[in-house]
Amino acid sequence: MFKTVLLAVDLTSESSWRKALPVALAQCEAFGAKLHIVNVVPDVADLMVSQYFPSGFEDKLIAGAKQEMAAFVEAHVPATISVQTEVAHGTIYEKIIQAADRLDADLIVMAAHRPELSDYLLGRNGARVIRHCSRSVLVVRE
Repeated sequence: MFKTVLLAVDLTSESSWRKALPVALAQCEAFGAKLHIVNVVPDVADLMVSQYFPSGFEDKLIAGAKQEMAAFVEAHVPATISVQTEVAHGTIYEKIIQAADRLDADLIVMAAHRPELSDYLLGRNGARVIRHCSRSVLVVRE
């Protein structure tokens, strides 16, 4: 049923993958699907505080995220799963949708986080992915 499963993670927050990763792995194992893991580094250049960051700050964030992603895969993804990783840079929900479209992903797996008043249920990025993406999205609750 699934050929490509996209798992969206935030490497700075274990809650973004603790429950979602096993679900994505199970889907890959059940269908022989390829796993694609994406982490998005937010664009800080547009923020008002960007003037306080040193030159090249975003490049260092992206390079660090790529190293963290490699370590994440080595520690948490079995060798039997075919996996690709991507560290994107920009608006989180847009980059997740773009990656899913580019990969022709059959399924996007995301974790829901604890709701706050402003984003009750899924969180802003999860809700936007669901609302704007034409692909199946599986939201894994804590």
